[in-house]
Amino acid sequence: MTDTRKPIGQAAGDTLRAIFGRSQAIIGVVHLAPLPGSPRHDGEAVETIYERGLSDARAYLAGGCDGVIVENHGDVPFSKPDAIGPETAAHMSVVADRIRRDLGKPIGINVLANAAIPALAVASASNAAFVRVNQWANAYVANEGFVEGEAARAMRYRAALRAKGIRIFADAHVKHGAHAIVADRPVEEQVKDLVFFDADVVIATGQRTGHVAELSYIRMIKEAANLPTLVGSGVTPENVGDILQVADGVIVASSLKYDGVWWNPVDPDRVKAFTKGLPR
Repeated sequence: MTDTRKPIGQAAGDTLRAIFGRSQAIIGVVHLAPLPGSPRHDGEAVETIYERGLSDARAYLAGGCDGVIVENHGDVPFSKPDAIGPETAAHMSVVADRIRRDLGKPIGINVLANAAIPALAVASASNAAFVRVNQWANAYVANEGFVEGEAARAMRYRAALRAKGIRIFADAHVKHGAHAIVADRPVEEQVKDLVFFDADVVIATGQRTGHVAELSYIRMIKEAANLPTLVGSGVTPENVGDILQVADGVIVASSLKYDGVWWNPVDPDRVKAFTKGLPR
């Protein structure tokens, strides 16, 4: 008798093509200004925050990016998942929905730090295509302290929302942290854990925001995952061509901002220069 059940951990199809219509994607990051409830929010009107997010998204997509990730990067220092209040998800849902409706392109959600359940709530409310989760399996020590993988809780929450169409983009050996807790296991095995826990896309990063990973490291992660693999930090006009020879796409922000500084607005000219010559 033939066993027709889907093997555990087997992702279905080409996730990037399903979302973006191509197998190699360029994704810009909308770094939202500090949201109400976060330490650096100084009373700025929410409409101003929304408009800046929408402006950055327009610049990315007009310049040739395939989609954007909406992220609460202005909320530093970031809280651990269970300490994030409902106000964060509420404000992110509004701006994410406006971006998707205005631009008609795929969007993703990343709620920092490692807040997979709020991210899924925002994605469900805004009809986003995917969420990014920095620690999907295993655990590490981050700027926020001890951070555990969110896969088990998040997948049950996604099922409860009847939102299985929201894809999971999971970081491998994510930046801004120490992985000594799992150092007795090769990185390749930790990447396979992401697959085992049903991630759809794997993300390789350097050590911090703006730091690029070595091509050999990216290749190792892609081969271990056997899933679409993106590079999520340190991508510039100078190295993107080489990276795309190995990876299936990039997530980019800092190098496309004015003066190359992550908290500045997106520079439309930098975006156009970045995508020029890339297959679009």
